[in-house]
Amino acid sequence: MLFLSIALMYACSKNEDEITPEETKIVFSVPSNFPAPTYNFEDNKLTNAGFALGKKLFYEARLSADKSVSCGSCHQQFAGFTQLDHRVSHGVNNCQGKRNTPPLFNLAWQKAFFWDGGVKNIETSPLNAITDACEMGTDLETIVALLKNTAPYPDLFKKAFGSPEINSQRVLKSITQFTAVLVSCNSKYDKVMRKENGTTFSSTELAGYNLFREKCSSCHAEPFFTDFSYRSNGLDITSTDEGRSHITGVNTDFGKFRVPTLRNIEYTSPYMHDGRFYSLDEVLEHYNSGVKASSNLDPQLKNGITLSVTEREQIKAFLKTLTDNEFIKNTLYSET
Repeated sequence: MLFLSIALMYACSKNEDEITPEETKIVFSVPSNFPAPTYNFEDNKLTNAGFALGKKLFYEARLSADKSVSCGSCHQQFAGFTQLDHRVSHGVNNCQGKRNTPPLFNLAWQKAFFWDGGVKNIETSPLNAITDACEMGTDLETIVALLKNTAPYPDLFKKAFGSPEINSQRVLKSITQFTAVLVSCNSKYDKVMRKENGTTFSSTELAGYNLFREKCSSCHAEPFFTDFSYRSNGLDITSTDEGRSHITGVNTDFGKFRVPTLRNIEYTSPYMHDGRFYSLDEVLEHYNSGVKASSNLDPQLKNGITLSVTEREQIKAFLKTLTDNEFIKNTLYSET
């Protein structure tokens, strides 16, 4: 696998305020405590111009049917690139979707996208939001026509790709140059794992980490805090959302959803595929006493996950070490 020269090192080893976007050469960085990524930019050369174009498109509300919704409307940086306080995604004409907006970071390590894994390529993943009637409600042909006749986009495409031609492939590749570089790898947890500057867990955090490894890590595997599998965690006896089976057509996948990452979970509420829980306390209580015996319930949750009050506080303390404030506040990813 061809790896790019790792020059975005500051994102995972340097304070955000030490360098400005104008001084930064945009290249993809593989943190030392992460495995090799799935996506590596071999067929989508990453450049400053491509990244800048992708970011502008990500925050461009005029791409939606009523010119009111951008990718960044539902994927807000301050909320870990998910949608703060919205149970489900909110799109054009105030339309509400049926699933919670997933966070956007560390996408280059994913082999499938969305709660049901319905898309297998990061470059085509924006199509879901673009075409969904309750999200952006449009299509690539309409978007391309708009961009061709809207300054400064022809100039930006020329800078990014060498000619002013605007087509659907270039639109998707440029957006990917932005979203695939959204790497969250600088939480306290990461610094402890990398033994940076003598960073250590507090006694409460360490107790929570040990509990987490014992009771939660079989699904929320390090370092991404998901194993990318699809499981039923017993939210309902019968799910109102078919979940993974919508993609596979397999009955045993009914009501199963991708195990979500727990990175930046302090910022990404509400939780679950339908956004039913607004706090970590509600989530932990579900596993402690609320797991329903659904037909496809994950066997590991047959008896729930029993947690004392003290253990819940310890696990919450550990989960907060997964917060990456440098990522959340990095102006390189911000709209302005």
